Amino acid sequence: MDKFYITTPIYYVNANPHLGHAYTTIVADALTRFHRLLGQETYFLTGTDEHGDKIAQAAEKSGKTPQEFVDEVSGKFKELWPKLNIQYSQFIRTTDPEHKRRVQAFMQKVYEAGDIYFGEYGGHYCLGCERFYTEKELENGVCPQHGTKPEYISEKNYFFRMAKYQGRLKQYILDNPDFIRPERYRNEVLSLLDSGELEDLCISRPKTRLTWGIELPFDEDYVCYVWFDALLNYINALGWPDGEKFKKFWPGEHLVAKDILKPHAIFWPTMLMAAGVPVYKHLNVHGYWLVRDSKMSKSVGNVVSPLDMVDFFGLDSFRYFLLREMHFGSDANFTDEAMLGRHNSDLANDLGNLFSRVLSMNAKYFEARIPAPGSYTAEDQALLDLAGEAQRNFQGLFGAMRMSGALEALWELVRSLNKYVDSSAPWVLHKNKDMERLGTVMHTLLTAMRKVAVHLWPVMPGTAEAMLGQLGCDFDPATARLGEEAACWSGVEPGRKTASASNLFPRLELPGAETQEAKGAGRAPALEKENKNKSVVASREAEKVEGIALIEFADFQKVDLRVGTVRLAEPHPDADKLLRLEVDLGEDAPRQIIAGIAEFYKPEELVNLRIVIVANLAPRKLRGLESQGMLLAVRSEGGLQLVTTTGPVLNGSKVS
Repeated sequence: MDKFYITTPIYYVNANPHLGHAYTTIVADALTRFHRLLGQETYFLTGTDEHGDKIAQAAEKSGKTPQEFVDEVSGKFKELWPKLNIQYSQFIRTTDPEHKRRVQAFMQKVYEAGDIYFGEYGGHYCLGCERFYTEKELENGVCPQHGTKPEYISEKNYFFRMAKYQGRLKQYILDNPDFIRPERYRNEVLSLLDSGELEDLCISRPKTRLTWGIELPFDEDYVCYVWFDALLNYINALGWPDGEKFKKFWPGEHLVAKDILKPHAIFWPTMLMAAGVPVYKHLNVHGYWLVRDSKMSKSVGNVVSPLDMVDFFGLDSFRYFLLREMHFGSDANFTDEAMLGRHNSDLANDLGNLFSRVLSMNAKYFEARIPAPGSYTAEDQALLDLAGEAQRNFQGLFGAMRMSGALEALWELVRSLNKYVDSSAPWVLHKNKDMERLGTVMHTLLTAMRKVAVHLWPVMPGTAEAMLGQLGCDFDPATARLGEEAACWSGVEPGRKTASASNLFPRLELPGAETQEAKGAGRAPALEKENKNKSVVASREAEKVEGIALIEFADFQKVDLRVGTVRLAEPHPDADKLLRLEVDLGEDAPRQIIAGIAEFYKPEELVNLRIVIVANLAPRKLRGLESQGMLLAVRSEGGLQLVTTTGPVLNGSKVS
């Protein structure tokens, strides 16, 4: 049996869990479930990082011992994950005695091999990062992550000969192109290795300055640097060096945010090389969650509480939004309105409406029993072919860490099923007493709906199981096989009882929306929990309109904005930064559009995406190819987001 091992970063316990932590852990949970449905044996590790300067200072400030402090905050992470239906295999803490013992064993091994030495070092120490920076690494004299001026510290410490492995690591990355993904982060690491700035790593702190850490096995006057300690959790949890789980599951997959790219992409593999341990399979790096285009910050007051979101929108709606909204690797923007849009459009209008209509009709026409199918028409066969393609696309994209694209591929099927209901008109067939044809239509719909539900289980497990129950289908993740689903048209048994009605996703409104519209504001305020004067996103920055050049309505009318679906996307043959798109605007032939978005999007991420383009822009040639329009996009910190629609819209629809 194939094995799948995935880890989240172990979260630093200097702050309570927030949206970013929830996203990473939900992605890991969804991937674990997905690989389980492929028939693989899975192991999912998460946990907390509990040593270091920041912890010691935070504990002192709170009037607690370091152990009391980390016990409290770590407990909040451990309590949150089941509430988000996250099913990890193991929760590790760096204060676990077994972890400490194995850290010391690892350090002793590397020390005896001659790759740890004692020396004196002076450098710019950032407390927030708990690491030294060189002059070149600072940006205008401040930490690039925290924007604070580091303290210059000179002291004697132990060092890991990290620079010794620079060439070996670079060659490994070159030989394994998907080792770090997406590609933009691989290129970032290669640039860093080529810069000549890689130095040996300081891996200790003197007890005269810090006692809250794991004591070095070869010098009791020093404790281990927090990163050297924390990274080892990924193998220690499996029982390195000789545990059965280590032999079974290592090497595995790591899932991290881009702010901790360097420790995971450089520190960690060189540590493994020094100890003679195989490096991990992939480092999967995602972007930041922004709140109205700003970083989440306690000082700003815009930190999103996962449980507040779940309380209002529902757990599976929240999980779906996170995986659908973020294109893995790029930053994503969180707003109440975006969350509401996904819920009402994708879930209530598309998926929920499909189940409500079909199950109600099946109850009315067949007494809530699954009918037997007759012969298939060309329309039926086209739907069957589309369903097979949607399932294959979902599986391929999801397994390649393109969860947003995978869900869009599945939603092509959901939207097609709603269209099939309209075109086949079961109510007309019933009126005309064409029960054989009606039975075929209903059986086709119910079978396809089951396919959708099975594929949604990794993302929305509770809802998927509810949908399968409504369809009268048994479901066991241990025996389900996604690979077989796309290959055969089966799964619903004639005669089985189905639900008579379904109300999976009731439509929601942001509190105060009607009042605001009546006042002409046109925009809902931040979502408030019932009977509590508290917004889900704790605060909003005032919108700034200064400096915007005003135009007349007649000027706006000159611009023809249209919605179109990307049918093809591929690299420009003569320009690395350009992509060639073919966009369906409901015209006789797709439009060719040349867009400078290759830095931000893979071609396969764009196929079937609904985008907004300027349709009446005069054609122009870009590196030899004519562009017949311009797509709309929004730049945000660290990335670019295309302007898309939140619901089904006909190709060629005018934006007004």
